[in-house]
This record gives sequence, structure tokens and C-alpha cells, in this order.
Amino acid sequence: MSNDFVPDKNVKIYDGPAGGWGALSASFQILNQEKAINAIPALMKMNQPKGFDCPGCAWPEPGKTSITEFCENGVKAIAAESTSKRINIDFFESHTVESLKCWSDYDLEQQGRLIEPMAYDEATDHYTPISWDDAFQLIGEQLRVLEDPDQAVFYTSGRTSNEAAFLWQLLGRTLGTNNFPDCSNMCHESSGVALTESIGIGKGTVQLEDFEEADLIFVIGQNPGTNHPRMLSVLQQAARRGCQIVTFNPILERGLEKFIHPQEALQMLTGTSSSISTHYFQPTIGGDLALLQGLIKAVLAAEETQKNILDKEFIENHTSGLLELREEIGKTDWSVIESESGLSRTKIEEVASLYCESKKVIACWAMGLTQQKHAVSTIQHIVNLLLLRGNIGRPGAGVCPVRGHSNVQGDRTVGITEHPNESFLRNLDAQFGISSPRNSGFNTVQAIQAMESKIVKVFMGMGGNFARATPDSSRTEEALAKCELTVQVTTKLNKTHLAHGKKALILPCLGRSELDVQASGEQSVTVEDSMGVVHSSRGRNQPASENLKSEVAIVVGMARAAFTENQKIWQALQDDYSLIRKKIEAVLPELFEDYNEKITQPGGFQLYNSAAARKWNTKTGKARFITKPLPILEVPAGKLRLMTIRSHDQYNTTIYGLNDRYRGIFGTRRVILMNFQDMASLGIEHGQKVVIESHMEDGRKRQVSGFHAVRYNIPQGCAASYFPETNELIAVEYTADRSFTPISKLVPVTVHKSSE
Repeated sequence: MSNDFVPDKNVKIYDGPAGGWGALSASFQILNQEKAINAIPALMKMNQPKGFDCPGCAWPEPGKTSITEFCENGVKAIAAESTSKRINIDFFESHTVESLKCWSDYDLEQQGRLIEPMAYDEATDHYTPISWDDAFQLIGEQLRVLEDPDQAVFYTSGRTSNEAAFLWQLLGRTLGTNNFPDCSNMCHESSGVALTESIGIGKGTVQLEDFEEADLIFVIGQNPGTNHPRMLSVLQQAARRGCQIVTFNPILERGLEKFIHPQEALQMLTGTSSSISTHYFQPTIGGDLALLQGLIKAVLAAEETQKNILDKEFIENHTSGLLELREEIGKTDWSVIESESGLSRTKIEEVASLYCESKKVIACWAMGLTQQKHAVSTIQHIVNLLLLRGNIGRPGAGVCPVRGHSNVQGDRTVGITEHPNESFLRNLDAQFGISSPRNSGFNTVQAIQAMESKIVKVFMGMGGNFARATPDSSRTEEALAKCELTVQVTTKLNKTHLAHGKKALILPCLGRSELDVQASGEQSVTVEDSMGVVHSSRGRNQPASENLKSEVAIVVGMARAAFTENQKIWQALQDDYSLIRKKIEAVLPELFEDYNEKITQPGGFQLYNSAAARKWNTKTGKARFITKPLPILEVPAGKLRLMTIRSHDQYNTTIYGLNDRYRGIFGTRRVILMNFQDMASLGIEHGQKVVIESHMEDGRKRQVSGFHAVRYNIPQGCAASYFPETNELIAVEYTADRSFTPISKLVPVTVHKSSE
């Protein structure tokens, strides 16, 4: 990546809409870049009833799909998976691991698909080919010699299917550990903790159809134009019929302002865009809890004068804790709410009036909320606001945490958790004749600390890019290097593969779009979308190599090498995935009754959601109003509140390109978006090279260099920069209260002129 930064070249004003011709052009460019011949026919099968699920986001498919049920991000994901580029033995012979560590995430991504298992050779510092049998034998031997099963960690990415995830947790629990950190720990863990305490289930309560009825939709701390583009068409339809859409986001995101659906011919030909947000507010970073308390305060005040605002029957029959909420909110002065939120009382009361006038309200959010220090409390105040008017458990209303990867929610449903419940473990033990451990395992942060202290000796990664998704990347890499063995199941090379243990394996697997043929024939897998719908996914493309194995086959290979018992059972599960689903049904009968039959239905089936049915599995037996005093978030003078963001050319840690079209950033990623007043006070000019230094309580110096300051529309005192490049600034211990989610949305930093 070039370090030559020219403001007029790298930063341009983008005043066009999201979607439109720009999305089509970018889609064709990525297809050409990847030389992905198989991608176009695959796209026609993606998100279709008899096709495969997009390996990108978890936004659900509509009941009636169009012939092109995909977005720009989906095209990028399939182009990357269908690329004709291959990493073969010549590549690894030509590059030592040490030399590859200098490569960027983007450069590694551009090398293409991995096509054979590789093992690290410490003597030469190269990865060299290894047979599947030898790879499995090495894993089995290493697992068997562990002094304690908790010396192993089994990490899971959200792209893993239900079937592979279920076998993954079975492998770990057969070994004797609950160490199952996963990507949920780093994204929506705060949602799960908050919702479980408030409404008795850690998932959202709405369906796609609810967006067709809502009068008001809140979009808080979320950027669907980049992270969940197909959501924009749903918001577009809602706005067209008169639904109010209120957005809270420190940055003006183009997808939440105006949008052209690339599949609407008239819009494309005329260039007429649709407005999305009817109201758009830019709170200060970390100010969401204060603005939500302000909204609740205004609603309660309206009830005092109008007497008909609250849903008293719902509150009486279905909730607990309103008195405590009233008392706590009453203590908070408007001046504090204004200073902490960055919004005026007038603006907050304006939104509260809209809420009071609306009969059906949906609240959506994503990592802009979940990765804050007080994320759990913030999300519980969303619930509090909705409960006041009965907006949970009825059509057109509810909570909607918008998940990231396509099956991150499904992984949790089938057992990927460090805190399994007793019913699940009891049924699992009965089905497989094992004795699952009952102690809690390591989450992501704890796993890093355990590797760092050499408590964990084996790290097993089912997909993902652990070292780049986690905070304090160099520290995470150092922790991985202390392991006796690291194993990565993947499709492409990434930075985590270079942070290897003393022994290391890279095991290439099939992609979501590829045919999976086992002994009983072609196999399908299942995934759960962001709204709890489980559906089938069957790849159609020929595999990138004959030497690839499915995730299921890889897990079975590990298990058969590690355990002498149940060899035939493991092999049978690999031969026929419907048998895995029967086992999932037996372990989770209340959710997966008639599993194999239901997934033959177009669109799959809806999992039971207790809160949506107004059955509250909480400690009071009712939906709970939960509140705490409003914290004062003080950032010392001269320091800014940094939040990490994605560019439009990336998905999670995967970097497809170097442009961020909607924000007007081109050809570079090492930028920090700053308010013009902050730049002036610091004597920093637009485009000037800077060093960013964070200030964590542990006193360890963390900084990143080679960045350029960009003048941007962001509240004073706030700044934004891309991850994973800025993950280096965040301490492993810097986590959200009670959820242990790393805090990426309020990092105290100073920005200095670079001496280079």
C-alpha cells in the first residue's frame, strides 16, 4: 500500500446515494479483479430457496425472493470465494512467514484460495504441505497429551454452519472443555446479556414482516449501507409508506440518508434516490445511554400531562421494575443528559413526541452500541423505552439487534458458548454417552489472557481471523505464539495464520458456495439469520480444489484422531448431515422438532421466540425495566473519543479493496476522521500525517503511525478510524461491563503530528 497521501486524490466529496450505479460498478470491478468465472451463476443461486446462503451478513431473505437476491457486499463475498487465484506450494516456498508478516491484510486477501493443508516448519520458517491424515494425527496427539482439557480453546467464526458448529462443540466437550470463545464475544455479546436479563432471551423479537407495519423505526449505532446493504431496501419501503425512521449515529452515513435500489429500473434510469432517515441526529461517541434516558424522561413527563401515553395494561400484566425506573430517571437532570449525549433537550423531546405518537415501534442497533463500556445498560434502556408503550411482543414492533456474520446467531443456538445451560449438556451427554464439563469456559478476552500466561496450549480456530478481530493485535499474536499448537480452518490466508504456535496447521475448507459431496451424496447445511429463521444452504460451484474438505469432515477427522470411542458415530455424521440435524433435534427438541422436514420448506422455519410470544423467562417472570445511574464519561482535555469503523470495501476483517466510497476515502485505509475544530486546536492540517496514541489504564504505550488526518463531519471531541488497523490501540482488558466485549467505540486517544 502506498504511503503517498494527497488529499485531493485520496479524499473526495461523495454526494451520491447509496446503492445505484456505484454499487453495480463496484460489483463488476470485484468480479473482474478476482477473475471469478463461477461467481455469476453462483449469484443467481445465492439466498434462493434451493440455493446457498450468502456468506456475508445475517440479514434475512424475504418470503418471496427476487431473481437477484443479493447486494454489493454479497457480490464481493462470492467473488472472493469464487476467485480463480490460488495459493500453491510455490507461494509458500517463495515467502517465509516472517516476510509475510509485513504484508497488509488486503495483500494477503488478494493471493486467493488455499488448496491444500499446510504445516509450519520451524527450521525453515516456511509453511510446507502436509497430508490430511498426518494433520489429523498431529491434532489428535496434541489433544491427548494435554494435562487438562481446559488447555485447549475452540474458537468459532460466524460463517460456520449449524452442523459444523454442533460437531465443533461436541468435539470440545468430548475432550472435556467449555472453552468456546467466538465472534459473538466481540460483537453482540452485550445484546445477548442485556436482552436475556430484560426479556428472557438473548435474541431480537421482530420478523421481516414487522417492518411492513411499523410506524417508527429507530436505527441506533448502525451503518446498514456498508454492513447490511439489503436492509436498505426494507427501510426504503418503510419510508415510502410514511414510516418515520430516526437515526442516531455520530457520523452521517450515506446509506441512512439516501438510497437507489440497484434492482429498481426506474430509479436507476432516472437517478431518483429515496430518502431513508426522516430524522438524523449525531450524538457524541458514547452518548447513546444519555439520549435514551432523555427519551424515557420525556415520555414519562408526557404521561404526567396527557395520562394516556403508557400502555398501562401491558405494564401491569407483563413488566416489573417501573417504579425503580421512574425514580432513577427522575434523578437525572436535563443538563447532564444534554452534556453527555451531545444533543439538546429540544431534539430529544422532538424524538420522544414522535415515539408517543407512534403505535408500532422497532428499535435496531449494531456494534455502535454493543462495543461501548456501558453497552449492556444502553441496550436495556432501549428495552425500557419500548416496554413503556408495549412495543415488544406484537406485530410491527420489537427489538432488532442486527447481527453480522451469516450464522453467528445459529452457532450460539446449537451450543457454541462458554456458559452452556444444564438442559443442553444433559441432553448432549445422553445422546453421545459423554460427560460434558459443567464449569464455565473462556470467552475471547479470557482466552487471550490464558494463552498469554501459557495456561492454554492449543488454539483451534474454525474460520475467522482471530488476531485481527481481537483487541491489542500484537499482544494477541504474541499470545498465540506461546501455544504448542495452533490450527486454523479457513479458505484464505490471513494475518492470524502468521501468528503461529510452535506447531501450526492451516486446513483449507470448502466455501459456502461450493458443492459438498459425502458418502451419502450431496449435502446441505443450515444457518440461522438475524431474526431466528433457520433455512437450508446447498453450494453449487465446483470446489476450488479436489483436496479441500468440508468443515464437517475436518471436525470429524480431528475427532477420530483424538478419541478411540464412537468412531463409527463420528463417521456416520460426516457421511450424512441429516444425522447431525437429528442429533441437534434430540438435544434441542423445543427448537428443532422435525428439523430435517422443516428445512425442505421454502425459506425454512422460525425458531420459537419466548419474548415475541410475551413469555418472559426472567427472574421475575416478567419483562424487566432495568436501570442504573447515568455514568459521566469524562475524557481528559486534549484527548479525543475514537471509534473504530469499517470501510465500504471490507467485511469484518476481510479487506476487499482500499476504497470507502460512501465516505469519500479512496486508495487508502490509514486515515483518522476528525472534526475541523479539533484539527485547528491541535494545529493539524487536512491530509497531514499523524500518530494516534491511546490511553489505557494499564499504562502500556499503544500507538499507530502512518495515518493521515481527514476533515470530516463528526462531533467535536470525536474521531473515527478503520479496524483492524486501529485494534492495536485497545487493551485486551478494556471491555464492556458484564459482557466482556472489547470496547472499540470509545477509545481515549491523542493525535500528534508525525515527525516523519
